[in-house]
Amino acid sequence: MKRLFLSLGLAATMFSASAQQRKAPAYPLITHDPYFSIWSFSDDLNASPTKHWTGTNHALSGFVKVDGRVYSFLGKPEKSFETLVPTAEDKSYTAKYTETAPVAGWEKAIYNDEDWKTGSAPFGDGDAKTQWKSNNLWMRREFNLDQIDLKGINLRINHDDNIDLFINGVKLYNCNCWTGKYVYIPIDEKIKGVLKKGKNVIAAHIKNTAGGQWLDVGLAYEKPAAALKSVLIAKQNSVTINATQTIYKFSAGKVDMEVAFTSPLLMDNLDLLARPVSYVSFKLKANDGQKHDAQVYFGASTDIATNNSAQEVQASIYKNGSLSVLKAGTTAQPVLKKRGDDVRIDWGYMYVAVPQNNGKQYVTSSADAVSSFVNGKSGSSSAQGKSLTLATVLPFSVGTTATEKTVLVGYDDIESVQYFGENLKPWWNRKNNQTIDKQLTLANNEYAAVLQKCEAFNKQYYAANLKSGGKEYANLSDISYRQAISAHKLVESPQGDILFLSKENFSNGSINTVDVTYPSAPLFLVYNPDLLKGMLNGIFYYSESGKWKKPFPAHDLGTYPLANGQTYGEDMPVEEAGNMIILTAAIAKAEGNAEYAKKHWKTLAIWADYLSKDGFDPANQLCTDDFAGHLARNTNLSVKAIVALGGYGMLAAQLGDKEEAEKYTPMAKEMAKKWMTMADAGDHYALTFDLKNTWSQKYNLVWDKVLDLDIFPKSVYKKEIDFYLKKQNEFGLPLDSRRTYTKSDWIMWTATLTDNQADFETFIKPIHKFSLESTSRVPLSDWHETTDGKQVGFQARSVVGGYAIKLLNDKLHSK
Repeated sequence: MKRLFLSLGLAATMFSASAQQRKAPAYPLITHDPYFSIWSFSDDLNASPTKHWTGTNHALSGFVKVDGRVYSFLGKPEKSFETLVPTAEDKSYTAKYTETAPVAGWEKAIYNDEDWKTGSAPFGDGDAKTQWKSNNLWMRREFNLDQIDLKGINLRINHDDNIDLFINGVKLYNCNCWTGKYVYIPIDEKIKGVLKKGKNVIAAHIKNTAGGQWLDVGLAYEKPAAALKSVLIAKQNSVTINATQTIYKFSAGKVDMEVAFTSPLLMDNLDLLARPVSYVSFKLKANDGQKHDAQVYFGASTDIATNNSAQEVQASIYKNGSLSVLKAGTTAQPVLKKRGDDVRIDWGYMYVAVPQNNGKQYVTSSADAVSSFVNGKSGSSSAQGKSLTLATVLPFSVGTTATEKTVLVGYDDIESVQYFGENLKPWWNRKNNQTIDKQLTLANNEYAAVLQKCEAFNKQYYAANLKSGGKEYANLSDISYRQAISAHKLVESPQGDILFLSKENFSNGSINTVDVTYPSAPLFLVYNPDLLKGMLNGIFYYSESGKWKKPFPAHDLGTYPLANGQTYGEDMPVEEAGNMIILTAAIAKAEGNAEYAKKHWKTLAIWADYLSKDGFDPANQLCTDDFAGHLARNTNLSVKAIVALGGYGMLAAQLGDKEEAEKYTPMAKEMAKKWMTMADAGDHYALTFDLKNTWSQKYNLVWDKVLDLDIFPKSVYKKEIDFYLKKQNEFGLPLDSRRTYTKSDWIMWTATLTDNQADFETFIKPIHKFSLESTSRVPLSDWHETTDGKQVGFQARSVVGGYAIKLLNDKLHSK
């Protein structure tokens, strides 16, 4: 959060759209887990390349040929580049460098750099070939050119952090930012007259300001795609998002087409939930009453199986029973070798399958993919290279009755996560008795039944949320459903327990973060508390195994996908102890028994004891809102501790532990009385016990209401709600008085403290407005500015599962 991240892909997709057309900041297409996650970042499906949630292109492409005319309906063909000067990801090179400020003229083509060191790129920390750990680096790289009359020249660069870059002494690029990945920077206009035949010099000064550091740079030029000139744009008539599907309707000349993306994330069936296969279906129907010959082309880039597009892949076709299957994966297959936030999977294999009698499949280069379809040609049955395309062509005889064909898109990650040193297979193959071919066959055979279940759930889910919170609440619930689930990976622990492990997306990349589980929990409490247990089991095991020895829970289990122990640099003692106890109490409330708590009673007792001593008036420490910095005497954190102690008392009573119940329930109520006095600031309660001219959302109070603990009087809720209603901005209620940004999940929790529907909807409508009007076109961000609706940070996180808090409260109180 301290530095500017240059995200060209995100900046390029800040499209404007009418409120009538737009339904979400980004549209989920294929969503299964943090790695297998493909989205459209634009309102029109054919207006931009589809992307992984991180913003890296994971291109799906779609064209329909009607009576010989070709229309684009899915994705926007990516620019194709030819390497001019390779980066180290393509070919090893050496350059001169120094970490001491050079004399003037260092950036020019002619300069005496004999005293500089020679190193192999990339330069940086971590896996860099030449280690650079000081604050500044100056680099000079010579290269030779035979041809200079090229158009569409771009830098191909990965830099961290601030950079000034020159070619032959002319400054072509500077940015006080970091890229986080290899990106293309257009310099065509600036470089005219700069390049010369023979020797040229790239010179750069890079400065590290915080965190990691990196430098690798080359040149590339854009290859024009002649085939695109003859391709028309299909007219998108509508888009609908529901819980498990995103459905588009198009007109392509005299044919209408419906394209539906279905990821059957149904939580009452874990085997189906974990099956790594989505459906992409196409329904075609004539709009003029006549018959037409049509073909649908569906392409999937092999970049989906890489961390970056420079990685070499192998692709091939094979037969699996009645299915024709395309398969692709990296040649290197570095299983579980990478960890981090802005990282994609580069092991395992992607699959595109279709019934053999429904169409033909082939492998082609991305550069030739469009032309092959336009010109009626095929590719090959196998290929090795970079950024290939897996192509499927489906023939249709179109009439007045809709005709449907479906493509299966799957991913076998082989080994999903590492858990305290042991590699775990995905849930669907936890017994090592399954193959991806069996999963594809099941998905194909069960398509009609699965689709029926999805459609039934979509209706039930929307109706339940409409009844609970109104239209805007129901819409927000629909656009957040698949995001909340697919930010996790489902596996089984070596001890035989469910593990439902989150990735802290664009936050810090942690795995199984407790204060991400806490806001995510409501959705899973409504539809399958076993999944919430899967979010808690690893943290309990960490403490109960003796690997974590502190009297409060760990913050996380590591950095995704390696769950080998906490990697976050600081503990959150009160936060995480309160979270774990509250969520264990919530499971007991949802299930009507405390059997899960009983399994972990000794551990819960240790954490409750800690909170009884250190929870009421918290010392200077981080809480889940760690981006806001440390805070001492945090009244909302104090509420969490108090409610947790009340929840522990409730559990003790359910388990017949009279002594603990009679100790902790009265303790929590006495603390609440004391809290009301110490936090009182007249018409509201303060942010901290000692600063009365402050305020904050007391969203942690919601569990007192949801769990029927009766620790705080309802007048406390009322006093806070009345105050908050005066503090709203255009895009929501600020988190607290320090800044104008907010967390939408916490607003949902705060809103659930209201005692009438009108006030609830008053808090929800600005979040809905944010989802429709924010210029930040990324998978739903939970951290945004309330003044202008722009994303501050975070995206595609599971915490939007917290939007279900109102639904959960209503469900628990309808019994």
